[in-house]
Amino acid sequence: MKPDHPSEQSVPGPGGGRRRRFKWGLPGRGRPSEAPCGRHGHRGPERRLIMVGNPNVGKSALFNKLTGSYVVVSNYPGTTVAVAKGRMRFEGVDYSVVDTPGMYTLFPITEEERVARRILMEEKHDVVLHVVDAKNLPRMLPFTLQLIEARLPVILVLNIMDEAEKAGLSFDAAGLEKTLGIPVVPTVSIAGKGIRQLKESIAACPQPKGKLDLDYGLWIERVLLEIMPHMPETSLSRRSTALLALQEDKDVLNRISAGGSDKAQEVFSALNGLKKRLRHPVGYYLMLVRRQKGESLLRDHFSDRGVSEMGSSQVLEKFLLNPLTGIPIIFLVLYFGFYKFVGGFGAGVVVDFLEGHLFEDYFVPFVNGWTEKLIPWPVIQNLVAMDYGVLTLGVRYAVAIVMPIVGAFFLVFSVVEDSGYLPRLSLLIDRLFKKIGLSGRAVIPLTLGFGCGTMATMVTRTLESVRERVIATVLLALAIPCSAQLGVIFGLASESPGIIVTWVITVGLMFFLVGFLLARFIPGRSPDFFIELPPLRMPRPVNVWVKTSARMRWYFLEIFPLFLLASVIIWIGDITGLFGWALTLLGYPSQWIGLPEETAQAFLFGFFRRDYGVAGLYDIQRSTGLTGNQLAVATVTLTLFLPCVAQFLVMVKERGWRIALAVACFVFPFAFVVGGALNFVLNALGIVL
Repeated sequence: MKPDHPSEQSVPGPGGGRRRRFKWGLPGRGRPSEAPCGRHGHRGPERRLIMVGNPNVGKSALFNKLTGSYVVVSNYPGTTVAVAKGRMRFEGVDYSVVDTPGMYTLFPITEEERVARRILMEEKHDVVLHVVDAKNLPRMLPFTLQLIEARLPVILVLNIMDEAEKAGLSFDAAGLEKTLGIPVVPTVSIAGKGIRQLKESIAACPQPKGKLDLDYGLWIERVLLEIMPHMPETSLSRRSTALLALQEDKDVLNRISAGGSDKAQEVFSALNGLKKRLRHPVGYYLMLVRRQKGESLLRDHFSDRGVSEMGSSQVLEKFLLNPLTGIPIIFLVLYFGFYKFVGGFGAGVVVDFLEGHLFEDYFVPFVNGWTEKLIPWPVIQNLVAMDYGVLTLGVRYAVAIVMPIVGAFFLVFSVVEDSGYLPRLSLLIDRLFKKIGLSGRAVIPLTLGFGCGTMATMVTRTLESVRERVIATVLLALAIPCSAQLGVIFGLASESPGIIVTWVITVGLMFFLVGFLLARFIPGRSPDFFIELPPLRMPRPVNVWVKTSARMRWYFLEIFPLFLLASVIIWIGDITGLFGWALTLLGYPSQWIGLPEETAQAFLFGFFRRDYGVAGLYDIQRSTGLTGNQLAVATVTLTLFLPCVAQFLVMVKERGWRIALAVACFVFPFAFVVGGALNFVLNALGIVL
């Protein structure tokens, strides 16, 4: 068996010099010497490991390899930003591992970066892994310098080394390690290469050596010396905290203000004096010095042999990013991945077997029969079984109808995610999203909305401006169906592509029309957009399986109980007569748009769970039958209808009662207006779907 750490091999460098290029599978250098942990941690029974780095540099894959499991996600206290946590054991020592959200510098712009920086500033840690994409090291090294200057116990992880070598890049890692004063470990996390060496470096518990205090110029250095004694105590060095204060970091300035008015007055006076002396913002000079220092350090330890031949991945990348070819590729992915697989296989073959055979022929009759024998009270019978029972409605919908669709969607999404296609999709549609007041960054919450609108609404917190968050929240509530809803829609219309085409065109037009109008009415400017592009890869079955299974665990732990709860609420509404009253009211607009009165039940159930509503439509189609035109109108109206109660409550939490109620009051009539207009157009043009 080949070792998973690299050895060094000399290759020609510029000017006839030599550079060490890493070659996998040969014996590497020995284990780093043991050293006591720095002031950030301790050699106790458990050590704490923090992972930081830009987005799309393979942090999640490295997290998986270190912990042996997929992410265990929880929200950081006081925010809705997800932080992944896991555990690692190496040579008898336990480690708590935290994978922070992507960040570019210690000066945060987005909520994700703010959370990652808070973890570094406020929490104790024994090791900080700075994970970089090796082929983009010149651009990412300035952040490494920031971490070193902050006196953090840093290990620099040169990840995705295989892609760097293919690009003709080579590194003198030993020389770079000596120059920086921190361990430097090359890895290919997705293949597990270099992981053993990285664990050995982590076990050595690197000490912050503070060799690289940079010189930012006379005036900045003078002000630094003046304000450093007034900096609050954090896990960062006082110099690093003072540099953040010079950039007018809100969190740091608030801490200074909390320390006393005299201290704050001295700091703010020094900052104002510095701003008057400089032609550009302080951050500009800091960035310039770090970049120049990074280039100087790499001059002797990094070379580019200039491999320019275009491989298959580069050709594919050009096709994906070119609008003329990229947009047709999007439709191919949607058609084969979501329509044929999720809709045809998941919502068709699997649902037909589970719901139409196992549950309808065996499970439901068995539960109804035993319920009638064991429970003499009809009211309690209806809670457990019959039409609205927890077992016959809640479990049947969750397991037999929704689970196969969600599982198929998660499988396709994991394949697309593991291939590196999603960031390229963001880049491709950035210009289009600018028209509706969003950037390509919004493709993440909007894409997540196709999985779960509630989760996606929470993720809108990561968008840069309040304007973007409001626009994305409205569009998620209006025109983005969740995975279960989407899958059942595809399943219902699988025999008539015309229904799907009508649904896509109508909902798509409403998405862009409402987004365009919101961008015009809500004040603010279109956001800038930067994104790291990970390499295109063939999806690895192990990664796809781990991601899909983790999401399915989330489904059963978080979503499955909601089906049971919704069944209980529906039962309460049924026995109290409230649902009868609501169904009567909803029956009128349902008939106005050309649908049978029974579809009112689907709309009402959809408020408790969006997938409940479409699954109810699935039941109506199986029992009474709907025409193609009615299916098109019903699916469009249900998609645009009110978000589920869980998503509505998250809207209240994220955007406040005023905006949440305004969205609901707009969406409810708008859905029926669009449904009625679609029914009128289809009938007027004599179109039969």
